[in-house]
Amino acid sequence: MQIAILLYDRFTALDAIGPYETLSRIPGAETVFVGERAGTHRSDLGALGLVADAALGEVTAPDILVVPGGPGQTALMADGPLHEWIRAVDAGTTWTTSVCTGSLILGAAGLLRGRRATSHWLALDQLPGLGAEPTGERVVFDGKYVTAAGVSSGIDMGLRLAGRIAGDTVAQTIQLGIEYDPQPPYDAGAPEKAPAEVTALLRDRTRFVLSGQE
Repeated sequence: MQIAILLYDRFTALDAIGPYETLSRIPGAETVFVGERAGTHRSDLGALGLVADAALGEVTAPDILVVPGGPGQTALMADGPLHEWIRAVDAGTTWTTSVCTGSLILGAAGLLRGRRATSHWLALDQLPGLGAEPTGERVVFDGKYVTAAGVSSGIDMGLRLAGRIAGDTVAQTIQLGIEYDPQPPYDAGAPEKAPAEVTALLRDRTRFVLSGQE
């Protein structure tokens, strides 16, 4: 079972690494990081780089596709070689997935029309323009399409998908192995829970990034 995780410049690191740490531990999984070009792609904060060992044309039939989000997503919305590759591999995938604003890339490629989907809460309002029905759920399954909300939800998505693929016991073993037992110091992980001033501050800091205006 091949898992292809897309990389591009200014992706959000945990969007890619969360699914990697969960899905790659499924017995028989083979993971490949793929990009429009092979080589290092820097994350949104710049200090971390991940290596795409393969270019798009070298990965033609993955069983699972993972598309992370991040500020670099805004440069990938116009139809072109990346969208063509996504559509081509999607024709043969068992699961096509995204984390955070990665769902906007899937939507721009035409894969989410008429489907329920999620994204980072600050980007949910962009989904209808791509033909999708937005939902605030943390992980959304609609047929073979699995979308996860913001950043950390990619871990949840990976575990839920691992359960679908290999069974609950395997998924729980993966969860225990990575000791995923969240006990955050604050209850501010969703806009309906966070203090109003925190929500406003984050919205102000990120609105230009999510709209592509920087």
